[in-house]
Amino acid sequence: MSAQESGGGTRRGMGVGGAARRGLLVVLGLVWLFPTYLIVANAVRPADDYDPSDAVKPPSSMGLFDNISEAWSRTSVGDTLLSTLGYSVVSPALAVLLGALAGYAIVVLRLKHGFAWFVVIFAGTIVPFQMLLVPLFVGYSKVSLYDDHVGLVLIYTATSVPLAALVMRNFFGSVAVSIFEAARLDGASTFRIFWRIYLPLSSAALAAVFILEFTYVWNDLLFGLTLSQSETVRPVWAELSALTTDVYAGTPVPIALAAGLVVSLPTVVLFLATQRLFTRGLTLAQF
Repeated sequence: MSAQESGGGTRRGMGVGGAARRGLLVVLGLVWLFPTYLIVANAVRPADDYDPSDAVKPPSSMGLFDNISEAWSRTSVGDTLLSTLGYSVVSPALAVLLGALAGYAIVVLRLKHGFAWFVVIFAGTIVPFQMLLVPLFVGYSKVSLYDDHVGLVLIYTATSVPLAALVMRNFFGSVAVSIFEAARLDGASTFRIFWRIYLPLSSAALAAVFILEFTYVWNDLLFGLTLSQSETVRPVWAELSALTTDVYAGTPVPIALAAGLVVSLPTVVLFLATQRLFTRGLTLAQF
């Protein structure tokens, strides 16, 4: 066999392999997107036309806006949106700042037993959140933090700090130590170096963590249901849980799906608007 024939066979083999990989990726992508299709198709479907046996079929008419209007009239979603936005901004902002401080102390300042402190901080992610609900409910009730904005901000911040500490520890480990040493020789304090040098350097990584934690807080249901009850305090997903869906009684499925679809839009828009910054930040953090 000539070299030319051998090269042609190799290229054909690579072409077949590449086509097979692309086909597999297309199939996996369709499987991944199928639940999203079900949500959108049935959220758009008029509530009166919903039939569980036909849930896979495309809707024959548009009922999305009527479903949204009905969901808004049945719940107090509008009253909870502002509180949810506050939780989703304040708690991640506090968490990334505390995580950055922890990473700075452990990596840059070489805190004694720094790795042990990091393990203590990150150990909170090992315990399932469901195990925390009863102790939190009892403790919050005793210290008057139940059904309070401050109480939810505290728990969202506490559960967000471990991820921020992990990312910032990895990021600060990649920053040259000479930067810190040069700033110290110029007379800058350790906090001034952190605030004026390390924080600006880590802006992309901080933004990536903030986006992740904004999404987590916005989509929370467990803590919102357990630690709040009033419409002005509880998060939006806890309020939407009142839309109990049932085929024969309660809220029709399309109404609940339409409400959930609309409430999910802020996180989708945020991710799409900051996709490049998000990718860059995680890349710099060296996961």
